[in-house]
Amino acid sequence: MKDIERVMKALANRRRLMILRHLQKVGKASVGEIAGSIKLSLKATSKHLRLLAASDLVEHEQVSLTMIYFLNKPLHPILKTVLTFSNSRE
Repeated sequence: MKDIERVMKALANRRRLMILRHLQKVGKASVGEIAGSIKLSLKATSKHLRLLAASDLVEHEQVSLTMIYFLNKPLHPILKTVLTFSNSRE
């Protein structure tokens, strides 16, 4: 039950939803690329990404000095539903 609560809290923010949609679209992206795409500061974007990683919705890898983020596979069932719904409303 705590897993569901943690995921729902992570998804209850439009900026984090924008980050997840961006990663779904491009696959992998750096913090800077994500921040530029959603028009948010690097600091705020990093904070959102840390929360998404703590909720096991995204993973990251370090390439040199750059942190690269991507969606955790397989997608959490709640995230899969939210992204499907979100994409159908475009």
